[in-house]
Amino acid sequence: MTIDPLPSLPFRVVSIAGRSATHFKFMPDVAARKAIAASLDLIDLPQLVFEGDIRPSGKRDMVLTAKLSALAIQPCSVTLDPVRTRINEVVLRQYLADFETPKGEEVEIPEDDSVEALGEVIDAAAVAIEALALALPLYPRAEGVELGEVVVAPPDVAPLRDADLKPFAGLAKLIGKADKAGSED
Repeated sequence: MTIDPLPSLPFRVVSIAGRSATHFKFMPDVAARKAIAASLDLIDLPQLVFEGDIRPSGKRDMVLTAKLSALAIQPCSVTLDPVRTRINEVVLRQYLADFETPKGEEVEIPEDDSVEALGEVIDAAAVAIEALALALPLYPRAEGVELGEVVVAPPDVAPLRDADLKPFAGLAKLIGKADKAGSED
């Protein structure tokens, strides 16, 4: 099975520079939504609208502000039943001409994750897909579904339960034994 290429809505930075703002509206067709859904492991993506502006900021930087509205259908992380998720997010990306990528084996992640390096093109569709991926629940659950407990043990052995694995469960037992020993004296 081949997956269709992801849609693109590129804006050349040189054509935006010096203008007040460039408005865009990304509403992919059915085929493009299917390609996006496949890339994000969704069951379906019946709706996706990404609308906003790209405008200059200062002499050389750019700012993208937009609103993402989507309806995504994901598999439940427990039962695999379809789970509908409505997404309404405000998206902000700041593209800096003098952005320097940190170098080294261990680097500190910047607190502001909306800042990126300014390239020759800003792809509004790629930003929309990334924002959608970040907004989706990691472990969606169908309504009323609870994560059960698996209890397995060999014959004639008391099964180990989740409560027994709590970090202070053993300490509570020791305190209980010490209290019993102290009361017998």
